[in-house]
Amino acid sequence: EVQLVESGGGSVQAGGSLRLSCVVSVYAYSSYCMGWFRQAPGKEREGVAAIDSVGVISYADSVRGRFTISKDNAKNTWYLQMTSLKSEDTAMYYCAANFDKPCSREMDNWGKGTQVTISS
Repeated sequence: EVQLVESGGGSVQAGGSLRLSCVVSVYAYSSYCMGWFRQAPGKEREGVAAIDSVGVISYADSVRGRFTISKDNAKNTWYLQMTSLKSEDTAMYYCAANFDKPCSREMDNWGKGTQVTISS
């Protein structure tokens, strides 16, 4: 069973930065998509960023230019560097992954989430 564990959430002021990390227990796939999603209270879950095994990266319009997704294969970890944070970035952030499948809104594997709270 694949396990994903997020860390790095917290509370910061608007304009600040945070780096989220996600460690995946299994990384023995040649093809994968790893992504970050978020869900704010009363809102639908939205995709934030994703990176696949060939290095294709995508971002939501709302975070492009402020967030950066990256991965460290040696550590089975991928990251979401968040800068210039806004109050509207407040949400529970989840990492998710598909293996041997393309990126999707409905990923097969999910972490439990880490809370990000931005105060203005």
